[in-house]
Amino acid sequence: MFQPDLLSGKVILITGGGTGLGRAMGERFLSLGAKLAIAGRRENVLREAAAAMSAGGGEVLPVACDVRDPERVRGMADAVWDHYGHLDVLVNNAAGNFASPTERLSHRAVDAVLNIVLHGTFYCTLEVGKRWLEAGVGGVMLNIVATYASSGAGSAYVVPSAAAKAGVLALTRSLAVEWGPRGIRQVAIAPGPFPTPGAWQRLVPSLEGALRGEETVPLGRFGEHSELANLASFLISDHAGYINGEVVTIDGGEWLQGAGQFSHLRNLRPDQWDEMARQARGGKPATE
Repeated sequence: MFQPDLLSGKVILITGGGTGLGRAMGERFLSLGAKLAIAGRRENVLREAAAAMSAGGGEVLPVACDVRDPERVRGMADAVWDHYGHLDVLVNNAAGNFASPTERLSHRAVDAVLNIVLHGTFYCTLEVGKRWLEAGVGGVMLNIVATYASSGAGSAYVVPSAAAKAGVLALTRSLAVEWGPRGIRQVAIAPGPFPTPGAWQRLVPSLEGALRGEETVPLGRFGEHSELANLASFLISDHAGYINGEVVTIDGGEWLQGAGQFSHLRNLRPDQWDEMARQARGGKPATE
């Protein structure tokens, strides 16, 4: 089914599209004929990514945006519509997460995750959805959730993320019913461990932790970015036109073995948590 024109003519906006899984999905969408807009907070990273991604052909529009700010989200949507004239697919991929005993969290730490994952996804969904509804056109929204949200079991040590991702999943399923009759389709992906330089350092900063995580996957390995990108390509394509409100898990069977993806961290001592936090900050001391 992955013909070169699978996504031909489609304009796709990816939040968090300049790095990691967002960039991997974008590169795959481009190879299948799509036009892209990628959004993120760091404009220099976006511009470098857009130049590299479009080098082999295809069009990529970089748009600096902090999804935590609804005004910036409105500006992002304006930039996409001004450049391309329309939008067909929104991929809510921007996220933030880190592992920590919950009692160590401040309200600022909780907000840091909730504001990106839950509020940011909601703001982007509302901004794009309202434009589609007003114009009387359909579209597809793909949300990136997590296995510990889709399984309903949550996960220790990443509680703000578990709560936020569960909210995004509820948003996906709720709008599938509310907006489906008006031509807007909702789908979600729940990835297991797909190592990326930024997010992975915050979640599993040590080699020991990374190896321990790999042991929890029945297939005995981490996921490859191309595998998730292929799944995303299918879900946003017309071939998946009858899939609405569904979340697809891609984790090598990890959640079946133990739904709480980070529960094994219960074995860490307080000093080890301190060292993990230090490594997640790139070796820098804690600051307010």
